[in-house]
Amino acid sequence: MLIQPDTTDNFIDAEQVWSIIDKAQQPAPSLVREILAKAGEKKGLSLLDVAILLENDNAELDAEIFATAKQVKQATYGNRIVLFAPLYISNECVNQCRYCGFNATNKELVRKTLSPEEIASDVRVLENSGQKRLLLVYGEHPKLDATFIAESVGTVYETLSDKSGSIRRVNINCAPLDVAGFKLLHQAKIGTYQCFQETYHQPTYEKMHLAGNKTNYLWRLQAMDRAQEAGIDDVGIGVLFGLYDHRFELLSMLKHAEELERRWGAGPHTISFPRLEPALGSDISLAPPYAISDYTFKKIVAITRLAVPYTGMIMSTRESAAMRTELLQLGISQISAASRTYPGAYSNPVSDQPTSQQFSVGDHRSLDDVVLDLVQHGFMPSWCTACYRTGRTGEYFMSLAKDGFIQKFCHPNSVMTFNEYLQDYASPATLAAGMRQIAHELESSTPAVKKQLMAQLARMEAGERDLYI
Repeated sequence: MLIQPDTTDNFIDAEQVWSIIDKAQQPAPSLVREILAKAGEKKGLSLLDVAILLENDNAELDAEIFATAKQVKQATYGNRIVLFAPLYISNECVNQCRYCGFNATNKELVRKTLSPEEIASDVRVLENSGQKRLLLVYGEHPKLDATFIAESVGTVYETLSDKSGSIRRVNINCAPLDVAGFKLLHQAKIGTYQCFQETYHQPTYEKMHLAGNKTNYLWRLQAMDRAQEAGIDDVGIGVLFGLYDHRFELLSMLKHAEELERRWGAGPHTISFPRLEPALGSDISLAPPYAISDYTFKKIVAITRLAVPYTGMIMSTRESAAMRTELLQLGISQISAASRTYPGAYSNPVSDQPTSQQFSVGDHRSLDDVVLDLVQHGFMPSWCTACYRTGRTGEYFMSLAKDGFIQKFCHPNSVMTFNEYLQDYASPATLAAGMRQIAHELESSTPAVKKQLMAQLARMEAGERDLYI
Protein backbone atom coordinates (compact mmCIF):
# COMPACT_ATOMS: atom_id res chain seq x y z
CA MET A 1 0.00 0.00 0.00
CA LEU A 2 1.48 3.34 -1.04
CA ILE A 3 1.82 6.12 1.50
CA GLN A 4 -0.31 9.13 0.60
CA PRO A 5 1.16 12.64 0.51
CA ASP A 6 -0.54 16.02 0.73
CA THR A 7 -1.84 16.32 -2.82
CA THR A 8 -2.45 20.07 -2.42
CA ASP A 9 1.21 20.84 -1.84
CA ASN A 10 2.90 20.55 -5.24
CA PHE A 11 5.06 23.66 -5.50
CA ILE A 12 6.64 22.64 -8.82
CA ASP A 13 4.50 24.32 -11.48
CA ALA A 14 5.73 22.91 -14.81
CA GLU A 15 3.98 25.58 -16.88
CA GLN A 16 5.59 28.32 -14.80
CA VAL A 17 9.04 26.75 -15.17
CA TRP A 18 8.69 26.52 -18.95
CA SER A 19 7.38 30.09 -19.16
CA ILE A 20 10.53 31.29 -17.39
CA ILE A 21 12.67 29.32 -19.86
CA ASP A 22 10.71 30.83 -22.77
CA LYS A 23 11.30 34.37 -21.46
CA ALA A 24 15.03 33.71 -21.31
CA GLN A 25 15.54 32.91 -24.98
CA GLN A 26 18.33 34.69 -26.90
CA PRO A 27 19.43 36.98 -24.07
CA ALA A 28 21.28 40.19 -24.89
CA PRO A 29 24.96 40.24 -23.83
CA SER A 30 24.30 43.34 -21.73
CA LEU A 31 21.63 41.46 -19.77
CA VAL A 32 23.95 38.51 -19.15
CA ARG A 33 26.65 40.84 -17.83
CA GLU A 34 24.11 42.64 -15.65
CA ILE A 35 23.16 39.33 -14.06
CA LEU A 36 26.82 38.40 -13.55
CA ALA A 37 27.43 41.73 -11.80
CA LYS A 38 24.56 40.93 -9.43
CA ALA A 39 25.89 37.41 -8.90
CA GLY A 40 29.25 38.81 -7.89
CA GLU A 41 27.59 40.44 -4.88
CA LYS A 42 26.83 36.94 -3.50
CA LYS A 43 23.14 37.65 -3.02
CA GLY A 44 21.89 34.85 -5.24
CA LEU A 45 19.89 34.88 -8.46
CA SER A 46 16.25 34.65 -9.49
CA LEU A 47 14.98 31.72 -11.52
CA LEU A 48 14.77 34.01 -14.56
CA ASP A 49 18.40 35.05 -14.03
CA VAL A 50 19.40 31.38 -13.97
CA ALA A 51 17.42 30.62 -17.13
CA ILE A 52 19.06 33.53 -18.95
CA LEU A 53 22.55 32.32 -18.06
CA LEU A 54 21.62 28.79 -19.16
CA GLU A 55 20.29 30.06 -22.48
CA ASN A 56 23.37 32.14 -23.27
CA ASP A 57 25.25 30.58 -26.19
CA ASN A 58 28.01 33.16 -26.49
CA ALA A 59 31.32 31.44 -25.68
CA GLU A 60 32.91 34.68 -24.47
CA LEU A 61 30.07 35.28 -22.03
CA ASP A 62 30.18 31.65 -20.89
CA ALA A 63 33.82 32.28 -20.00
CA GLU A 64 32.65 35.22 -17.89
CA ILE A 65 30.08 32.96 -16.20
CA PHE A 66 32.84 30.52 -15.29
CA ALA A 67 35.12 33.32 -14.08
CA THR A 68 32.40 34.82 -11.89
CA ALA A 69 31.60 31.40 -10.41
CA LYS A 70 35.28 30.95 -9.50
CA GLN A 71 35.31 34.36 -7.82
CA VAL A 72 32.15 33.66 -5.82
CA LYS A 73 33.40 30.21 -4.82
CA GLN A 74 36.74 31.62 -3.64
CA ALA A 75 35.14 34.53 -1.78
CA THR A 76 32.68 32.25 0.01
CA TYR A 77 34.61 29.04 0.64
CA GLY A 78 38.24 29.90 0.00
CA ASN A 79 40.23 26.81 -0.92
CA ARG A 80 38.48 24.47 1.54
CA ILE A 81 37.11 21.15 0.20
CA VAL A 82 35.18 18.80 2.49
CA LEU A 83 35.77 15.06 2.05
CA PHE A 84 33.51 12.11 2.86
CA ALA A 85 32.85 8.52 1.85
CA PRO A 86 29.58 6.71 1.10
CA LEU A 87 28.88 3.53 3.04
CA TYR A 88 26.25 1.32 1.43
CA ILE A 89 24.32 -0.47 4.17
CA SER A 90 21.91 -2.33 1.88
CA ASN A 91 21.09 -2.75 -1.79
CA GLU A 92 17.78 -4.49 -1.10
CA CYS A 93 14.95 -2.50 -2.66
CA VAL A 94 11.29 -2.92 -3.58
CA ASN A 95 11.24 -0.04 -6.06
CA GLN A 96 11.46 -0.47 -9.82
CA CYS A 97 13.49 2.51 -11.00
CA ARG A 98 14.55 2.12 -14.62
CA TYR A 99 17.96 3.82 -14.19
CA CYS A 100 19.15 2.08 -11.00
CA GLY A 101 21.05 -1.15 -10.46
CA PHE A 102 19.04 -1.74 -7.26
CA ASN A 103 15.84 -2.14 -9.30
CA ALA A 104 13.69 -4.83 -7.64
CA THR A 105 13.38 -6.69 -10.95
CA ASN A 106 17.15 -6.89 -11.47
CA LYS A 107 17.83 -10.60 -10.99
CA GLU A 108 21.55 -10.17 -11.74
CA LEU A 109 22.14 -8.08 -8.63
CA VAL A 110 23.52 -9.83 -5.56
CA ARG A 111 21.40 -8.51 -2.67
CA LYS A 112 22.90 -7.84 0.73
CA THR A 113 22.10 -5.96 3.93
CA LEU A 114 24.99 -5.50 6.35
CA SER A 115 24.74 -6.83 9.87
CA PRO A 116 25.94 -4.62 12.77
CA GLU A 117 29.20 -6.54 12.78
CA GLU A 118 29.66 -6.05 9.04
CA ILE A 119 28.87 -2.33 9.36
CA ALA A 120 31.50 -2.00 12.08
CA SER A 121 34.02 -3.85 9.93
CA ASP A 122 33.52 -1.45 7.01
CA VAL A 123 33.63 1.55 9.33
CA ARG A 124 36.99 0.50 10.78
CA VAL A 125 38.49 0.24 7.30
CA LEU A 126 37.20 3.71 6.46
CA GLU A 127 38.39 5.19 9.74
CA ASN A 128 41.83 3.65 9.35
CA SER A 129 42.16 5.30 5.94
CA GLY A 130 41.43 8.72 7.46
CA GLN A 131 37.72 9.20 6.79
CA LYS A 132 35.74 11.10 9.43
CA ARG A 133 32.50 11.84 7.60
CA LEU A 134 30.24 9.14 6.13
CA LEU A 135 27.10 9.11 4.01
CA LEU A 136 25.09 5.97 4.78
CA VAL A 137 23.08 4.73 1.78
CA TYR A 138 20.06 2.41 1.88
CA GLY A 139 17.65 0.89 -0.59
CA GLU A 140 13.93 1.05 0.17
CA HIS A 141 12.67 -2.14 1.76
CA PRO A 142 10.35 -2.99 4.70
CA LYS A 143 13.32 -4.26 6.74
CA LEU A 144 15.10 -0.92 6.24
CA ASP A 145 12.73 1.10 8.39
CA ALA A 146 13.56 4.10 10.57
CA THR A 147 14.43 1.90 13.54
CA PHE A 148 16.90 -0.14 11.49
CA ILE A 149 18.47 3.01 10.05
CA ALA A 150 18.78 4.66 13.48
CA GLU A 151 20.40 1.52 14.90
CA SER A 152 22.88 1.38 12.02
CA VAL A 153 23.78 5.03 12.67
CA GLY A 154 24.42 4.13 16.30
CA THR A 155 26.70 1.29 15.22
CA VAL A 156 28.76 3.69 13.11
CA TYR A 157 29.15 6.23 15.88
CA GLU A 158 30.10 3.53 18.40
CA THR A 159 32.80 1.96 16.23
CA LEU A 160 36.29 3.19 17.14
CA SER A 161 39.30 3.16 14.88
CA ASP A 162 42.84 2.08 15.67
CA LYS A 163 44.20 5.60 15.27
CA SER A 164 42.36 8.82 16.10
CA GLY A 165 38.86 8.24 17.29
CA SER A 166 35.60 7.60 15.47
CA ILE A 167 33.37 8.79 12.65
CA ARG A 168 32.28 12.29 13.61
CA ARG A 169 29.42 12.96 11.25
CA VAL A 170 26.95 10.49 9.74
CA ASN A 171 24.75 11.77 6.94
CA ILE A 172 21.92 9.69 5.54
CA ASN A 173 20.62 8.93 2.06
CA CYS A 174 17.48 6.84 2.43
CA ALA A 175 13.92 6.69 1.19
CA PRO A 176 11.48 9.35 2.47
CA LEU A 177 10.00 8.67 5.90
CA ASP A 178 7.04 10.01 7.80
CA VAL A 179 7.61 12.60 10.53
CA ALA A 180 7.83 9.96 13.26
CA GLY A 181 10.53 8.13 11.30
CA PHE A 182 12.51 11.29 10.76
CA LYS A 183 12.30 12.02 14.49
CA LEU A 184 14.01 8.69 15.15
CA LEU A 185 16.83 9.68 12.79
CA HIS A 186 17.13 13.07 14.48
CA GLN A 187 17.37 11.36 17.86
CA ALA A 188 20.13 9.15 16.43
CA LYS A 189 22.09 12.38 15.76
CA ILE A 190 22.34 12.18 12.01
CA GLY A 191 23.90 15.13 10.21
CA THR A 192 22.31 15.91 6.85
CA TYR A 193 19.32 14.03 5.47
CA GLN A 194 19.82 13.63 1.74
CA CYS A 195 17.17 12.61 -0.79
CA PHE A 196 17.12 13.35 -4.52
CA GLN A 197 13.91 13.93 -6.44
CA GLU A 198 15.69 12.29 -9.41
CA THR A 199 13.53 14.29 -11.83
CA TYR A 200 11.15 17.16 -11.04
CA HIS A 201 9.25 16.58 -14.29
CA GLN A 202 6.28 14.56 -13.10
CA PRO A 203 5.43 12.76 -16.39
CA THR A 204 9.08 11.67 -16.69
CA TYR A 205 9.11 10.72 -13.02
CA GLU A 206 6.13 8.43 -13.59
CA LYS A 207 7.81 6.80 -16.61
CA MET A 208 11.01 6.14 -14.66
CA HIS A 209 9.46 4.73 -11.48
CA LEU A 210 7.33 1.71 -12.26
CA ALA A 211 6.55 0.18 -8.86
CA GLY A 212 7.10 0.71 -5.13
CA ASN A 213 6.66 3.71 -2.85
CA LYS A 214 9.00 5.69 -5.07
CA THR A 215 6.25 5.94 -7.67
CA ASN A 216 4.71 8.58 -5.39
CA TYR A 217 6.10 11.85 -6.74
CA LEU A 218 4.61 14.12 -4.07
CA TRP A 219 5.59 11.90 -1.13
CA ARG A 220 9.19 12.28 -2.26
CA LEU A 221 8.87 15.99 -3.07
CA GLN A 222 7.57 16.72 0.41
CA ALA A 223 10.18 14.63 2.24
CA MET A 224 12.34 17.60 3.22
CA ASP A 225 9.40 19.36 4.85
CA ARG A 226 8.69 16.30 7.00
CA ALA A 227 12.38 16.08 7.91
CA GLN A 228 12.38 19.74 8.92
CA GLU A 229 9.20 19.23 10.94
CA ALA A 230 10.99 16.42 12.78
CA GLY A 231 13.92 18.70 13.68
CA ILE A 232 16.39 17.79 10.91
CA ASP A 233 17.34 21.26 9.70
CA ASP A 234 20.23 20.21 7.41
CA VAL A 235 18.81 18.62 4.26
CA GLY A 236 20.34 17.83 0.87
CA ILE A 237 18.58 17.79 -2.51
CA GLY A 238 19.54 16.91 -6.08
CA VAL A 239 18.41 15.61 -9.46
CA LEU A 240 19.75 12.85 -11.66
CA PHE A 241 20.84 14.75 -14.77
CA GLY A 242 20.12 12.84 -17.95
CA LEU A 243 16.50 11.85 -17.31
CA TYR A 244 14.92 15.08 -18.58
CA ASP A 245 15.78 18.54 -19.93
CA HIS A 246 18.53 20.00 -17.75
CA ARG A 247 17.05 23.50 -17.87
CA PHE A 248 13.75 22.35 -16.42
CA GLU A 249 15.54 20.24 -13.80
CA LEU A 250 17.87 22.99 -12.60
CA LEU A 251 15.17 25.63 -12.34
CA SER A 252 12.85 23.21 -10.54
CA MET A 253 15.58 22.20 -8.10
CA LEU A 254 16.32 25.85 -7.34
CA LYS A 255 12.58 26.43 -6.92
CA HIS A 256 12.66 23.64 -4.34
CA ALA A 257 15.54 25.42 -2.60
CA GLU A 258 13.55 28.69 -2.59
CA GLU A 259 10.53 26.92 -1.15
CA LEU A 260 12.58 25.39 1.67
CA GLU A 261 14.01 28.80 2.53
CA ARG A 262 10.56 30.38 2.52
CA ARG A 263 9.10 27.70 4.78
CA TRP A 264 12.00 26.93 7.11
CA GLY A 265 14.29 29.94 7.03
CA ALA A 266 17.08 28.16 5.15
CA GLY A 267 17.43 26.42 1.84
CA PRO A 268 19.13 23.04 1.46
CA HIS A 269 22.44 22.55 3.25
CA THR A 270 23.72 20.74 0.16
CA ILE A 271 22.88 20.24 -3.50
CA SER A 272 24.27 17.22 -5.36
CA PHE A 273 24.89 16.80 -9.10
CA PRO A 274 24.75 13.15 -10.14
CA ARG A 275 24.75 12.36 -13.85
CA LEU A 276 23.18 9.16 -15.14
CA GLU A 277 25.93 6.50 -15.31
CA PRO A 278 25.83 2.87 -16.50
CA ALA A 279 24.17 0.50 -14.05
CA LEU A 280 23.71 -3.27 -14.10
CA GLY A 281 20.40 -4.27 -15.70
CA SER A 282 19.49 -0.74 -16.81
CA ASP A 283 19.30 -0.12 -20.55
CA ILE A 284 18.31 3.50 -20.05
CA SER A 285 21.49 4.18 -18.07
CA LEU A 286 23.52 3.18 -21.14
CA ALA A 287 21.73 5.71 -23.35
CA PRO A 288 20.39 8.60 -21.20
CA PRO A 289 17.33 10.18 -22.84
CA TYR A 290 18.66 13.68 -22.09
CA ALA A 291 22.42 13.20 -21.95
CA ILE A 292 24.33 16.40 -21.23
CA SER A 293 27.83 17.23 -22.41
CA ASP A 294 30.72 17.91 -20.06
CA TYR A 295 30.60 21.55 -21.10
CA THR A 296 26.91 21.90 -20.22
CA PHE A 297 27.51 20.07 -16.97
CA LYS A 298 30.22 22.54 -15.99
CA LYS A 299 27.90 25.37 -16.84
CA ILE A 300 25.15 23.90 -14.64
CA VAL A 301 27.55 23.73 -11.68
CA ALA A 302 28.87 27.27 -12.24
CA ILE A 303 25.40 28.80 -12.51
CA THR A 304 24.20 26.95 -9.42
CA ARG A 305 27.10 28.41 -7.45
CA LEU A 306 26.01 31.88 -8.53
CA ALA A 307 22.37 31.17 -7.66
CA VAL A 308 23.03 29.78 -4.17
CA PRO A 309 26.45 31.11 -3.10
CA TYR A 310 26.31 29.74 0.46
CA THR A 311 24.95 26.26 -0.23
CA GLY A 312 27.29 23.25 -0.10
CA MET A 313 27.64 21.62 -3.51
CA ILE A 314 28.57 17.92 -3.75
CA MET A 315 30.25 15.95 -6.52
CA SER A 316 30.50 12.17 -6.22
CA THR A 317 32.94 9.72 -7.79
CA ARG A 318 30.49 9.15 -10.64
CA GLU A 319 32.63 11.74 -12.45
CA SER A 320 36.24 11.29 -13.55
CA ALA A 321 39.15 12.72 -11.58
CA ALA A 322 39.78 15.33 -14.27
CA MET A 323 36.15 16.47 -14.36
CA ARG A 324 35.97 16.69 -10.57
CA THR A 325 39.09 18.87 -10.45
CA GLU A 326 37.55 21.28 -12.98
CA LEU A 327 34.28 21.43 -11.05
CA LEU A 328 36.05 22.24 -7.79
CA GLN A 329 37.13 25.49 -9.41
CA LEU A 330 33.57 26.31 -10.52
CA GLY A 331 31.65 25.77 -7.31
CA ILE A 332 31.86 22.27 -5.83
CA SER A 333 32.70 22.39 -2.11
CA GLN A 334 32.33 18.73 -1.07
CA ILE A 335 33.50 15.51 -2.73
CA SER A 336 33.41 11.84 -1.92
CA ALA A 337 36.69 9.93 -2.17
CA ALA A 338 37.67 6.26 -2.59
CA SER A 339 33.98 5.40 -2.96
CA ARG A 340 32.56 1.93 -3.39
CA THR A 341 28.89 1.54 -4.15
CA TYR A 342 27.91 -1.85 -2.78
CA PRO A 343 27.41 -3.26 0.76
CA GLY A 344 30.54 -4.66 2.39
CA ALA A 345 32.76 -3.05 -0.22
CA TYR A 346 35.42 -1.70 2.12
CA SER A 347 36.12 -4.71 4.33
CA ASN A 348 35.47 -7.29 1.61
CA PRO A 349 36.22 -5.57 -1.71
CA VAL A 350 35.71 -7.30 -5.03
CA SER A 351 37.46 -5.69 -7.99
CA ASP A 352 34.96 -3.56 -9.95
CA GLN A 353 31.99 -5.55 -8.69
CA PRO A 354 29.14 -4.91 -11.17
CA THR A 355 26.86 -7.51 -9.62
CA SER A 356 26.30 -5.55 -6.38
CA GLN A 357 26.91 -1.88 -7.07
CA GLN A 358 24.36 0.84 -7.75
CA PHE A 359 26.19 2.55 -10.61
CA SER A 360 29.60 2.77 -12.28
CA VAL A 361 32.29 4.81 -10.55
CA GLY A 362 34.44 7.21 -12.60
CA ASP A 363 37.14 8.16 -10.07
CA HIS A 364 38.90 5.12 -8.61
CA ARG A 365 41.68 6.90 -6.70
CA SER A 366 42.50 6.16 -3.06
CA LEU A 367 41.74 8.77 -0.41
CA ASP A 368 45.43 9.61 -0.09
CA ASP A 369 45.74 10.11 -3.84
CA VAL A 370 42.73 12.44 -3.82
CA VAL A 371 44.15 14.39 -0.87
CA LEU A 372 47.53 14.80 -2.57
CA ASP A 373 45.88 15.95 -5.79
CA LEU A 374 43.80 18.52 -3.89
CA VAL A 375 46.91 19.94 -2.25
CA GLN A 376 48.76 20.06 -5.56
CA HIS A 377 45.89 22.14 -6.96
CA GLY A 378 46.00 24.53 -4.00
CA PHE A 379 43.00 23.21 -2.06
CA MET A 380 42.71 22.59 1.68
CA PRO A 381 41.21 19.12 2.41
CA SER A 382 38.77 19.22 5.32
CA TRP A 383 36.98 16.74 7.53
CA CYS A 384 35.59 19.41 9.84
CA THR A 385 32.41 18.59 11.78
CA ALA A 386 32.50 21.46 14.25
CA CYS A 387 29.33 23.25 13.12
CA TYR A 388 27.16 20.16 13.41
CA ARG A 389 28.54 19.29 16.84
CA THR A 390 28.15 22.82 18.20
CA GLY A 391 24.61 23.31 16.86
CA ARG A 392 25.54 25.63 14.01
CA THR A 393 23.09 24.11 11.50
CA GLY A 394 20.12 25.03 9.34
CA GLU A 395 19.02 28.65 9.39
CA TYR A 396 21.65 29.51 12.02
CA PHE A 397 24.47 28.21 9.82
CA MET A 398 23.21 30.10 6.76
CA SER A 399 23.04 33.37 8.69
CA LEU A 400 26.61 32.84 9.87
CA ALA A 401 27.81 31.91 6.38
CA LYS A 402 26.46 35.16 4.95
CA ASP A 403 28.55 37.07 7.51
CA GLY A 404 31.79 35.38 6.42
CA PHE A 405 31.71 32.62 9.03
CA ILE A 406 33.05 29.96 6.65
CA GLN A 407 36.29 31.83 6.11
CA LYS A 408 36.68 32.84 9.77
CA PHE A 409 35.87 29.53 11.47
CA CYS A 410 35.47 26.69 8.97
CA HIS A 411 38.79 27.38 7.30
CA PRO A 412 40.88 27.25 10.52
CA ASN A 413 39.02 24.09 11.53
CA SER A 414 39.88 22.62 8.13
CA VAL A 415 43.57 23.20 8.79
CA MET A 416 43.29 21.30 12.07
CA THR A 417 41.48 18.33 10.56
CA PHE A 418 43.96 18.27 7.68
CA ASN A 419 46.88 18.27 10.12
CA GLU A 420 45.28 15.35 11.93
CA TYR A 421 45.02 13.44 8.65
CA LEU A 422 48.65 14.19 7.82
CA GLN A 423 49.95 13.05 11.19
CA ASP A 424 47.91 9.84 11.39
CA TYR A 425 47.19 8.59 7.86
CA ALA A 426 49.12 10.30 5.07
CA SER A 427 51.70 8.73 2.81
CA PRO A 428 55.19 10.34 2.92
CA ALA A 429 54.54 12.29 -0.28
CA THR A 430 51.19 13.60 0.95
CA LEU A 431 52.66 14.43 4.37
CA ALA A 432 55.42 16.52 2.83
CA ALA A 433 53.09 18.36 0.46
CA GLY A 434 50.49 18.83 3.16
CA MET A 435 52.89 20.34 5.67
CA ARG A 436 53.99 22.85 3.03
CA GLN A 437 50.34 23.68 2.44
CA ILE A 438 49.70 24.23 6.16
CA ALA A 439 52.79 26.46 6.42
CA HIS A 440 51.44 28.52 3.53
CA GLU A 441 48.01 28.77 5.20
CA LEU A 442 49.60 29.98 8.43
CA GLU A 443 51.61 32.64 6.64
CA SER A 444 48.56 33.92 4.79
CA SER A 445 46.35 33.99 7.92
CA THR A 446 45.66 37.07 10.01
CA PRO A 447 47.89 37.41 13.13
CA ALA A 448 44.99 36.43 15.42
CA VAL A 449 44.06 33.32 13.41
CA LYS A 450 47.71 32.34 13.04
CA LYS A 451 48.26 32.57 16.79
CA GLN A 452 45.15 30.48 17.46
CA LEU A 453 46.14 27.85 14.90
CA MET A 454 49.71 27.61 16.15
CA ALA A 455 48.43 26.90 19.65
CA GLN A 456 46.03 24.20 18.41
CA LEU A 457 48.66 22.59 16.18
CA ALA A 458 51.05 22.43 19.13
CA ARG A 459 48.42 20.58 21.14
CA MET A 460 48.00 18.15 18.25
CA GLU A 461 51.76 17.65 18.08
CA ALA A 462 51.56 16.63 21.75
CA GLY A 463 48.99 13.97 20.90
CA GLU A 464 45.59 15.66 21.21
CA ARG A 465 43.04 15.09 18.48
CA ASP A 466 39.61 16.32 17.36
CA LEU A 467 40.28 19.99 18.09
CA TYR A 468 38.11 22.76 16.68
CA ILE A 469 36.87 26.25 17.35
